[in-house]
Amino acid sequence: MSKLLQTPIEYLKGVGPNRGDLLRKELGIHKYEDLVHFFPNRYIDRTRYYKINELKNNPAEVQIIGKIINIKTVEQKRGKRLVATFVDDTGTLELVWFQGHKWIRESLQLNVPMVIFGKVNVFNNTYSMPHPEMELLKTHEQSLRSALQPVYPSTEALANKGVTNRVINKMMEQLFLETQNLFAETLPDYLIAELKLVPKKTALFNIHFPQSADALAKAQFRLKFEELFFIQLQLITKNLIRKHKIKGHPFTLVGDYFNTFFEQHLPFGLTGAQKRVLKEIRNDMGQPAQMNRLLQGDVGSGKTIVAFMSMLLALDNGFQTCLMAPTEILANQHFFGLSELGEKMGLNIKILTGSTKTADRKIIHEELENGSLHILIGTHALLEDKVKFQNLGLAIIDEQHRFGVEQRSKLWKKNEIPPHVLVMTATPIPRTLAMSLYGDLDISVIDEMPPGRKPIQTVHRFDANRLKVWKFIKDEIALGRQIYIVYPLIQESEKMDFKDLMDGYESISRDFPLPQYSISIVHGKMKPADKDAEMKRFSQGKTNIMVATTVIEVGVNVPNASVMIIESAERFGLSQLHQLRGRVGRGAEQSYCILMTSHQLSADSKTRMETMVRTNDGFEIAEVDLKLRGPGDLMGTQQSGVLNLQIADIVRDKEILQLARHHAVKILRDDSPMEKPEHAAMRSAFIEMSKKKNIWNYIS
Repeated sequence: MSKLLQTPIEYLKGVGPNRGDLLRKELGIHKYEDLVHFFPNRYIDRTRYYKINELKNNPAEVQIIGKIINIKTVEQKRGKRLVATFVDDTGTLELVWFQGHKWIRESLQLNVPMVIFGKVNVFNNTYSMPHPEMELLKTHEQSLRSALQPVYPSTEALANKGVTNRVINKMMEQLFLETQNLFAETLPDYLIAELKLVPKKTALFNIHFPQSADALAKAQFRLKFEELFFIQLQLITKNLIRKHKIKGHPFTLVGDYFNTFFEQHLPFGLTGAQKRVLKEIRNDMGQPAQMNRLLQGDVGSGKTIVAFMSMLLALDNGFQTCLMAPTEILANQHFFGLSELGEKMGLNIKILTGSTKTADRKIIHEELENGSLHILIGTHALLEDKVKFQNLGLAIIDEQHRFGVEQRSKLWKKNEIPPHVLVMTATPIPRTLAMSLYGDLDISVIDEMPPGRKPIQTVHRFDANRLKVWKFIKDEIALGRQIYIVYPLIQESEKMDFKDLMDGYESISRDFPLPQYSISIVHGKMKPADKDAEMKRFSQGKTNIMVATTVIEVGVNVPNASVMIIESAERFGLSQLHQLRGRVGRGAEQSYCILMTSHQLSADSKTRMETMVRTNDGFEIAEVDLKLRGPGDLMGTQQSGVLNLQIADIVRDKEILQLARHHAVKILRDDSPMEKPEHAAMRSAFIEMSKKKNIWNYIS
């Protein structure tokens, strides 16, 4: 059977070379097997036939039985349209086509009973249906049609070439006739029985030709479970292989560096969560297998100190460490932060970025190779071949989702035995998404804030309240505090955004005049040196207000700044709003975040504002964000469509994902090579899948 499924798609009756090319390009359908797994994205109830006089206010798609009595071409401003008059015994309807006139005209038959299907528009009491699906009544009654009509994803190119939903339906019928629905089972019998799953072939038939709503629901559950189950098998297997095969340096010693810092230089007591996470990291690094851990924590939860103490463990065991950040601003921030933590302990800490001078680079390269450099912080510059460590024991990567998986492995290759890896992210990722994205990493979460931090108070204000907001700022400045005012920057309309920022800056300058007030401004069009100079003035307290675009989202730590004002807050995503809010609240004073918006807000924008005002919990915010935007956008542009899933959706199918992971763990714990006879089908499906779809194809 599997041989037949490998047949190139053009050999399917009704496809041919031209359509075959189109299917490959537009939908990635190369073989029979790809077509079987091309699932509908919705279904339409086709049990009901409408009469033309019932169409009054019907927004849905409808099907009607009748016949065409006349065809004409109508000239219009641009090009022409083809119009057919369609009648039943209650009235008339116009069928309209704007493209493909020639082949449509040839295919239309007059005075023959047919079924049309589509959306109806009403204009001046005339009904029209643009680009309807059509079928002779005779054919319609004989087909494999079910009550629920599948609608498949499509593209403009397919529609223009006449590959309509009906054509794809026809291909599907042909495919099931040729393969006789002989699809091999992929899951163990005992699992199918325990979870009451329908067999694979039943599921595939009912997803394309559902016999009832109940049959469809069972088919969807089975196929979603299977997809998530195999992804989890791949992730967990990867993790197990790494723990067994990829050797690591066991850091068994807790020595002077760690103890001296802990007893004498710790700037504040650790929270329970920080202690728990440190213990997990210490256990991992104590094993002779490579650690690969994700450290998640909200803005300000104290990830840096945990990372630093992990570095000290590596130093105690005679190894060097590095920290890689996605931007120079962030790398610099880590460099200052860690230098301050390590200054009393005689640590040699250096920074390497694109702008490091050649003379300094030479020193860094020498000290790395002779082992006198303890900690190296940097950007992608750390990945250059010239950067050679004497013995790298721990690599920390900040803001993982901006680095590809290949870059992680480049760091590993700097050593015979790869270093332990700790990935830090300040964008809280909901547990379910983390399980799929980072299923090959062990996860540690710092879920409590350092003591003495007052939660930031967030309010939502409309533009009409601006005078009150300005008065509030003046009061805060009088108390000696500093203020951020942030404007959105959205690539497509930089001119407009730049104008927003400059207009805003001018009106703020009028309302907060020199010499009483002084203002810094930072935006993307400035030279890096000017940006740094402005940032510095603000962080040294020489200016009261920082007007900026989102440049400041990462990398500024000004404990004295107590108010964050976000202009046009409706134009920001939730996680961005949360990150920006985290720029204040770093000192002992009460801090505030004010979300300014216009009065006209979409439902999603309202939800975002309400969520921000209601909670400071990054994980809860990420859950709401995930529901609003889907997993694709959560990780920023680099990760659009984070998971290329065929049928499951990790937001809506959270429970199925957890179930799938639970069973994948259970099976691998009991039989990790999947060698038991009852696992044979699963093993061969797994091997097939791993050949075709490396797990990283799922995770873009």
